[in-house]
Order: sequence, then structure tokens, then C-alpha cells
Amino acid sequence: MTRRSVPRLPGPLRRIRAFAGHLGLLAALGLVAALLATGAPRLANRYADQGLSQDVDRLPYQSRDLIFTRTPDPHEPIDPAAAAARLDPIRDGLTAPLPGLVHRQWFSGQIGPDDLRALGDSPALSGGCRASLPLRAQPGLDHVATMVAGRWPVSDGSTVEAVISRDAAEVLRLGVDSQVTLTGRGFGAGTVPVRIVGIYQPVDPAAPDWDGIRLADVPCEDPTAGTTWRVPLLTDLSGLADVARRLPTVTYTWRYRVDEQRLSTTHLPGLMAAIGEVRRAATGDGPRLTTSLDAALSTFDAQLRSVRALVAVVQAGILATVLGLIALAAGLVVERRRAELTLLRARGASASEVGGWFLRETALVLPVAVLAGWALGRLAPGRPAEVELPLVAALVVGTTLAVPLLAMVGQRRTSVVGQRRDLVRHRPSLRRLTAEAVVLLLAVLGVVLLRQRELGQTGEVDPYLASVPVLLASAAALVALRIVPWPLRGLLWVAARARTAVPFLGLARAGRGAPVTVLPMAVLVVAVATGIFTSVVTSTVAEARDQVSDREVAADARIVSVTYLEPETGDRLAALPGVTAVSGVATEPGQRLRSRNPDGSGGPSLGQAQVMVMDGPSLAKVLAHSGIDIPLPPAFTRPGRLDGPVPAVVSPEVAEDLGPGVFLTEVQGRQYAFTVDTVASTFPGLAADARRFVVLPWQALPVPDFQPVRPDQFLVAGAGLSPAALTAAAEAGQRAYLATVLGKPIEEVRTLPVTVTTWEEHRRTLERSGVNRLLSFTFHTGVAGAVALALLAVGFAVLAEAPARGRVLSRLRTMGLSRRQGRGLLLYELVPLVGIAVLAGGLVGVALPRLLGPALDLTRFTGGLPAPVHVDPFLVAGVPLLVVVTLLAALGVESLVNRRTRLGEVLRLGEED
Repeated sequence: MTRRSVPRLPGPLRRIRAFAGHLGLLAALGLVAALLATGAPRLANRYADQGLSQDVDRLPYQSRDLIFTRTPDPHEPIDPAAAAARLDPIRDGLTAPLPGLVHRQWFSGQIGPDDLRALGDSPALSGGCRASLPLRAQPGLDHVATMVAGRWPVSDGSTVEAVISRDAAEVLRLGVDSQVTLTGRGFGAGTVPVRIVGIYQPVDPAAPDWDGIRLADVPCEDPTAGTTWRVPLLTDLSGLADVARRLPTVTYTWRYRVDEQRLSTTHLPGLMAAIGEVRRAATGDGPRLTTSLDAALSTFDAQLRSVRALVAVVQAGILATVLGLIALAAGLVVERRRAELTLLRARGASASEVGGWFLRETALVLPVAVLAGWALGRLAPGRPAEVELPLVAALVVGTTLAVPLLAMVGQRRTSVVGQRRDLVRHRPSLRRLTAEAVVLLLAVLGVVLLRQRELGQTGEVDPYLASVPVLLASAAALVALRIVPWPLRGLLWVAARARTAVPFLGLARAGRGAPVTVLPMAVLVVAVATGIFTSVVTSTVAEARDQVSDREVAADARIVSVTYLEPETGDRLAALPGVTAVSGVATEPGQRLRSRNPDGSGGPSLGQAQVMVMDGPSLAKVLAHSGIDIPLPPAFTRPGRLDGPVPAVVSPEVAEDLGPGVFLTEVQGRQYAFTVDTVASTFPGLAADARRFVVLPWQALPVPDFQPVRPDQFLVAGAGLSPAALTAAAEAGQRAYLATVLGKPIEEVRTLPVTVTTWEEHRRTLERSGVNRLLSFTFHTGVAGAVALALLAVGFAVLAEAPARGRVLSRLRTMGLSRRQGRGLLLYELVPLVGIAVLAGGLVGVALPRLLGPALDLTRFTGGLPAPVHVDPFLVAGVPLLVVVTLLAALGVESLVNRRTRLGEVLRLGEED
């Protein structure tokens, strides 16, 4: 029986199998690097595109749609059918890429509501405040509605037919065969009878087809008369043409909806330019464009540039750390095979041949690993980055050549005589000093450039500027390595006089740079700086958003009504469970400001401003009970009524227009005098971006009893507040006011919308902006990635010195060193260097938001409010915890290495050293 011969593997494959652990670690890092370089940008693009779609979808139709309107000259009328036929040609004439992004379009022609009056037998069509019933034709509505009664209109030239919605029919008390007379206003206006032939119900009342058609509350012509209803009567194109001949003021509308699902951030520049070109072209007698889509896109683009700057900084830090780990792993491979390399050189191999020896191994493993990471990254949803393929190719080349190049560099000078390299002290070479100086210079120059301009102001992020934080962290690592020996010498002097030798031995090895050299230190500092920077930016944005909510809500809950409320509403709110303080607010948007003449009359206009009347003492109480620390001016909170001008708080822009003196403004039809007491950029209860405002102290106003100031908002403080109960109390106060104004029983008064916004809900809305998911993804990725990579950096530092440390421990074991003392030796080696690295990285991470503040422009995420750098106390506590976790990870790695290689065998295995 003969033994079957086992085929021998080729040399490279045998070496790969022999050193599978080292190459596998390098391959895993290459896979992770490719996965991050491929998957992270795709996810970022995905979140950015989703945010853009959500922001556009939330816009009202008047802002998001491209709306072309035209009111033809009565002497040159346009037939409604001919106008409807222009729907497709107008769309096709839009500037690219708009035609390909439009997915819904509508045409409508409407007469009224301006200069049009509707008369009829319904109580809503008689009296002083009649309902508004414009006449509208919009083809295609019969496909998105069902007839509840009657039929769709078919005007034959003798009678104009129309239909009305079921909700409007119930409110206006109209039905099939009801007669409505439309009368124009002005000299020579005609009269047109319209017969209602059907009542319809929309299949989906929220569908965009019904924008501008739904039943709506509108103020009466006389504001003191309250509100009435507005709803169009729907007719066909023939009926609209008949009415247009007698009531010639007809307005045609061509409306186009951009599909938000087709939008991506790559469309932003072209889309904004296209809308601007269409707007410039829509002049003269043709249709005029009305839209705010380009303004919304511009706002989103500005936020996106800031987020991309943050993403670029975090990605640069994470990617630089991963590449540093790859270099550490490659150095570990070379170090483990140093004896093999020395033997090759002793047998006559050149440095290039040594590189080729390793290249035959890495070329079989590492490209496959990187391509596998690329394949996994492509599974992530989202668009690929433009530099994805070049970056993956660079990773393939870099990881494959890392080991051969390090082996060649290390074998430029070879020696077959073993020596303790940790005892050899080398003075830094001129080349190394020059390299370190260049890193410092590039870091400083990058900071200067970043403070002069935004990181992504051109839409594309400059790679050099994005890598400035990495350069700063690397520079901090270089400085730390120069500083470390000095304090360690003092510690060594103290340890040398201690009774135990473990601290002295550990600190001595640390002072000689045994566990950490330049590259591990730089990798650790970059990882820590990236994580701290991300955490500081996160806490800064969160703190600024808290301040925005404090100022805009100014309470635990804020109640806003579209009309006035009875003053007694405050008592109803105060009686609710959980309510501890209530303050009323009266708002007057766009009021004129005038100087007061010596005779008390109003002088020339000094511009307009938003006027708010707030009770100072109750507002201070609400702020205190809500836990909001915003000081109020003493004059504003001083109780007591004043017969003369009251002290007001005004914005800087208003103060500049007013100057010194006494001024007048109107509040609910009555003039009040005020002086400028305090100039403030913001005030509780106002929007953070308010620029022109005047706030008057309610308690000081000389308000007559016969004309009281009625609130339209309330600020409520308390715990466990019920939004439903707050809404019900506000609606009761609203009904009481409307019943008094309209002279109707309170049971017949229909309430108008009341909005209750809690502090928590307002805070959440600040996080619902389109770019917020991308911002959160960046924050979470930066923190988690930095922590994981910092632990890996320490692990590599421990692995790199494991053989030398094993020999030291083996020798010390023969002298009675215990296992516990062996672990203490590692801790004494690592604590000074890891502590200094974490401290250096932490200082860089905290300083980066201040240094890069103008470039990052975090105010775009905080509603315009300044975002001073804020360090979370939990972060301060987390830094020592990170050091502890890092040291525990180092002990774990050391224990694992010791299990795999018995310390008793290390002396025999390493006798050549």
C-alpha cells in the first residue's frame, strides 16, 4: 500500500496559509474601508434626496407648484377651450429639466372672487356678509369625484349650470335646482343666473386636484362682521365662456406639479436655474409665473451645503483613521516577518525582490477583500458618489501595495545582528522634522482658509479643506509625542523610589515609546478628535434648538387662534388641571409706526413692524414656571398702568429707523404711544428670525374699558397639559367673541382653527427639516465609528509590541512577577500615552467647532439663532470612560495574545532577538 502524495501548494499560497491571521486582519480593514467609502456616501445621498422630497412635499401648493396665470384684456378675450388647449404646449416650453419632472398638471378658468357678488335665497347669500362663490371651470374633476345628487353641468348656451360640494351645500343650504345670481361690480357690470344641477363629493378631499376649491373661511369685507365662506361653483368650459361674455374678468391658470419623488440633490442647481429662466421669460402680455419653489430649493441647498461640509469632515476623519489602521496592520505584518525578511536579504535578495515576494501574497487576497467591501457597499440604498470608483481603485492599489512598500522601506538597511531597539535613541532626522513642519503648516493654513470662506460654498467640498481637521489632529499627535517624555521623566523619578518595580518598568517602556509610536498615536488622536468634534457639534445644535423653542414657544404650550378671543379665556385656561401660569398675547402684524407730533397727532410713517402686546408680569411668571431662563427688561415687567407713553422693546432694525422720541402705533383700531426702552434682537414669543418688531407691555397700556385689547394667543405653563382641553377652552373663548360680534347665539357660531403647540412638539419640528436625517446619520456615524476605531488603534499598538512585551514578561516571570502585576505593567505603559492621546484628541475636537465655525455655519440648523459652542456634561464624563474602556480593550487583546502564545515559549521562539 503506497501513501498517496499530497500536492504541495505554490509558495505564495503556503505563505498566505501560514500567515492567514495577519493578512486576514489587513483584508478585513480593506473590506471595511471599501464598505465605508461606498456605502456611507450612498446612504448620505439617500437621506439628502429623501429630505428634499419631504421638504417639497410639505410646501403648500401655491409655493411648490409652477402656476402660470393670465387675465386677458376684455377687448381681446380668449376662449376657455383655446386656453385649456395650451396646457401641454406651456409645459413642453419650460426650460429643461422641468418638463421631465412634471407629473401632474391642471388647467382652470375662474371668475371672481374679486369684483363678484353672489345673490340667492340662501341666508348665506343675503345680508351684509355674504358668502363668496366664484365660478370655476377645471376639466378632469369628474374623474376624481362622485355625484351625490344630480349630474355634472352641461351648459347649452341658454342656461349656465354648475355643481357644488356636499360640505358647501350643507353650510350654505343650497341644493339641486337652487338658483344663484352672479353680479359684477362697477359700472356696466352684468348679471348672470346660474342653476345648480348637482352636488358632488371628492373621492379624496386632500388630493391636489381640489387645491383652491375646498370650502374655506374668509374674513368679511367689514372685518368687524367676522368671517364668511368661500367655495367655487364648478361649471364646464362652455358655461365659463357664456359667463365671460357678460362678466369679462376671467383668470386662466395653468398649474404644473413637480414630482418630488423624481427629485434628487443633483437636480438643485439646474432646477433653480431653470425656474429663474422661466420667470424671466414669463413677462409681457403672456402668462406670469407664480411659485416659491426656487426659494425653497435655495434654502434647502444652503442647508445641504452645510451638512455636506460636516459630512466631509466626519468622513475624512473616519477614512483617515481607517487608512491609518491599514498602515498599522501592514506594519504589523512586516514586523512579524522581520526574521524572514532578514534571511531573504542575507541570501542576496534586493529590496525590490523583497517587495515582489510580498506582492505575490497581497495581490491574491487584498483586492478581493476590497472588491467584496465595494460589493457590500453597493447594497446600500442611494446614489453612488461621483468619486466612488476612483476611491475604490485607490483602496485596491493602496492596500495591495502597503505591505510590499513597507517591507522595501524597512529593508533598505539590513542587519543580521539582533539588538534591543527600544534602547536606541535616535535624534529626529532633518527629513522627519521637515515633514512634521509641513503638517503643522498645512493645518494652520487650512484653518485660516476655512475661516475666510465656507467649506462647501461652491457646492463642492474642497478635499484639502475637508482634511484640515485630520491635519490638526495629526499635528496635535506630533506635538503630544514631543511633550510626552518630559512629564514621564518626572513620573519615572517618583516611580524609581517606590517599593514596587512595576510602575517604574511600565513607565520606562512608555518613555521609550514602546507601545505607541507616531502612527498609532496619530491614528488614536484623529479618531478621538473626530468623535469629540461630532459630539460637540451635536450638543451645540441641540442646545441651540432648545433655545429656539424657548424663545418661539416661550411656555410649555402656546395657543394661537386665527381670530380674537375673549379676555376671560385666560381664566378658563388657568382653571384647567396642571396649569400653573397663563399669559395673553395680542398680535398686530404689519402695523405702521409714526412719530408723535407735539399736539399728539401722528407724524410721517417710519415703516412697518410686527406689534405684540404682552403682559410683562404674567409673561415672567410663565417663563419661570416653564423653566425657561430668559431675562426680561425691568421696565417691561414693572406692574401698573401708565397714562403716557409706555416703554417698548424693539428690534435693532426698528430702533435704527425710529431713533429717540415718542412714537405711535395702532393696536386693534386704537393708537398707543410708546418710547424705545430696550433694543433686543429677539424676544420670547417671536420667531427666531423676526427682524422688525415692537413689543408693548400690556399692563402699562392706557386701555379704555369700552375698547379692550383682546388676545389672539395664550402662553401656558404647567405639567401634564392636555392639548385637547387647551383647544376646547380656547374655542369657547373664540365662540364667545364671535357671538358678540355677529350678534348670534353662541350655539350657532362655528369655531375657526385653533392651534396648540407644546414645547416638545415645537422642538421635534426643528428636527423634521429635510436635511435632519442626514445630519443625524452623520452624528451617529461619527461618534460610533470614532469609538470603534479608537479601540482598534489601541489594539494594534498592543499587538505591535506583543512579542517584545512577551519576552519582558517571561523574563520577569522567572523573577516572581505575578499575572496581576503583568497586567499592571501594561496599564502603566499605556495610561500615560493613551491619556495624552485622548486629551489631545479631545482638545482638538472641542476646538474644531470654534475654529471652523464660519465654515460650518450651524445657524442654518437652528432657525437662524446663533449657535455658540456647547459641550455636553455627559461628554466630559465620557472621556474618562473612553480611557477606561480603551485600557480594558488593551488588556483583552494582551490576554488573547498570551493565550495563543505561551509566555514560556517566547524566550525560545525569540532567542534570535
